[in-house]
Amino acid sequence: MFKLRYPARLKKDQKIKMDIRPNQSIYINNLNEKIKKDELKKSLYAIFSQFGQILDIVALKTLKMRGQAFVIFKDINSANSALRSMQGFPFYDKPMRIQYSRKDSDLVAKMKGTFVERPKRKKEEEPEVKKKKKTPASQRQNAAPAPQTPAMAQVPQINPATTAPSQPPAAPAGPTTIPEQPPNQILFLTNLPEETNEMMLSMLFNQFPGFKEVRLVPGRHDIAFVEFENEVQSAAAKEALQGFKITPTNAMKISFAKK
Repeated sequence: MFKLRYPARLKKDQKIKMDIRPNQSIYINNLNEKIKKDELKKSLYAIFSQFGQILDIVALKTLKMRGQAFVIFKDINSANSALRSMQGFPFYDKPMRIQYSRKDSDLVAKMKGTFVERPKRKKEEEPEVKKKKKTPASQRQNAAPAPQTPAMAQVPQINPATTAPSQPPAAPAGPTTIPEQPPNQILFLTNLPEETNEMMLSMLFNQFPGFKEVRLVPGRHDIAFVEFENEVQSAAAKEALQGFKITPTNAMKISFAKK
């Protein structure tokens, strides 16, 4: 009987995945669990913002949510492009598995006017309450710090949409501040955020043909060098990623390196 039930259950699970309709939120799993939450969110923003405006990124480090994240885009087309392009992408040495989220995030639901506030769950409070007398005072003390089951977009995350108005215009951040050098195979990056690391920059630039390596400068988090096989390939990457925002407040400036 066990052998008969197993295939039927598998087909049911497959059907559920197929029935998930395209929406603005994508669910990612098989992520490297050793990466810190802040670094994970910044890296996800760095590689997914090329597909469209990101409203929110949710990545929790609870036991239930480890190795998983949600990326919420402003529109469905962006989410669809991200899912198709990044499926299986090697992210911190593990291929990402991506599918549409089963439900709209709270943020999207609020935009659509369909948001319904969830009642607070008290199951997790019960073990603490049982240890004390169930007086109104003790119940209030236990209820305040009780963690809730993680849900998409319930926690403040990277939110480019809310920080956009205070961002400096991307247009002036061009060659006006840095003297342009003759084209060559090495790019010089400036205005990088403090959290920048070699992996983040490699994921951005290795999508372009001819990418060779990223070189960071010891003691300087705000600059780096990226080398390509020739100047034509480096020029293509420079044009495509000029002004790219690794974080909502840092627009990357790219020029050809001095030779």
